[in-house]
Amino acid sequence: MYQKIVDQNLIYQCSNFNVGGSGGVETYLASLFEHRPPDISDRVLKSLKNIDQSQFKLLHIHSPDLLLQLTGECPTIFSVHNHSLYCPSGTKYLAGQQTVCDRNFSYVGCTWGKLVDKCGSRKPLRTLKELQTTHQFLDVLKKIKITFIANSEYVRQELIKNGVPPEQTVTLHCGISIPQTSTAPLSLEVHQNHRILFAGRIVSDKGLEWLLKTLIHTDPKIQLDIAGEGWERPRLEKLANTLGLNKRITWHGWCDADKLNKLYQQCFAVIFPSVWPEPAGLITLESYARYRPVIASAVGGIPEHLQDGETGILVPANDIQKLADAINELYIDHPKSQYMGEQGHALLLKEFTMAAHVNNLRTIYTKTIAEFPDKAKKLYSISQAK
Repeated sequence: MYQKIVDQNLIYQCSNFNVGGSGGVETYLASLFEHRPPDISDRVLKSLKNIDQSQFKLLHIHSPDLLLQLTGECPTIFSVHNHSLYCPSGTKYLAGQQTVCDRNFSYVGCTWGKLVDKCGSRKPLRTLKELQTTHQFLDVLKKIKITFIANSEYVRQELIKNGVPPEQTVTLHCGISIPQTSTAPLSLEVHQNHRILFAGRIVSDKGLEWLLKTLIHTDPKIQLDIAGEGWERPRLEKLANTLGLNKRITWHGWCDADKLNKLYQQCFAVIFPSVWPEPAGLITLESYARYRPVIASAVGGIPEHLQDGETGILVPANDIQKLADAINELYIDHPKSQYMGEQGHALLLKEFTMAAHVNNLRTIYTKTIAEFPDKAKKLYSISQAK
């Protein structure tokens, strides 16, 4: 028996991510629903099994596993939020070599990457499952026409390299909701707090180890606030103590929105030291919303959101000296730090608000619906019934 969806005039979001949770995708979805136009349902579909998909105006999928449940009977968009569609580990990062992976998916290459280059999990059963799942995802792309929205041009090019037709891809950068709490450009008083901020999961790919090893090469007055939790925290706390940094670092753990906002407000710069190729990175936009410059690694989609020398400073990943130089540069120069923060805020308002994002998204919805082949849809349904 098919389940019936009540309103066939609405567009439905489909996701297994927890809307409003602590991750980047969860934050994005919460903001998307906050700015939801009337033709988008407030209901999130977590499964497409046993549903007559021909009744939908359009499905907007956010979780790769739901691709395997598609029948191809309605217009469909898939937002590519991360690398899991074409990378078994989901990181595109070779930890053993400390470098970004440039391979396309293949069983041989990706198995080598996991076992030799230490890319993601190396447990045999998990590795096999990840390889098989990625193969299934890419196989679906050959059977059903879907519009793929990449959250950066970097991700779009990765999709194309792994077999997605260019004409089925479009780049749409993320947007964020402007915080309700009042904020102001970086004052001299706040700058003289000498504080920098790292906000994110404490895992190896996020580059916190690189930041800790860099901190000893910066002015000793600089204090580091760390907002986040993760399995690497115990090891990195020991490293910080070994480096003699325990008096310069405050480990805040997981922070709610109010606490995180206070940490943004008291820093003179936000450090975004990811070593894996971040698909986009909302931290940059969150910093702009608080008039704070960003010092970030030039990997993945990060450079598409950060104008080097204008809204922040880009540095090569894992380069301790370049990162230390960038931190020290903003530490001694309040006018430059304030200017970059103001430029970042202006860029956010011009290009990266959620309101602008939703407007662009609706244009993609309209185009996808208009181009959906109704004749092919009917033929597909007939062949399924035979």
